[in-house]
Amino acid sequence: MKNKLKVLRAERDWTQADLALQLEVSRQTVNAIEKGKFDPSLPLAFKASRLFKMHIEDIFQDEAEM
Repeated sequence: MKNKLKVLRAERDWTQADLALQLEVSRQTVNAIEKGKFDPSLPLAFKASRLFKMHIEDIFQDEAEM
């Protein structure tokens, strides 16, 4: 799954640790999601969408649809 977490995080000058704290996950989880090694759970995707005030589809995109 492709995502824009790294870009959104960088726009806010947040580290992976900062984002992890906001999402209540580990920094390693943020790193794995940003690199596409791990797809977020639906609750985590909703949490990210609320944090960034964006639709889930604007943050996460299924690679099959691209």
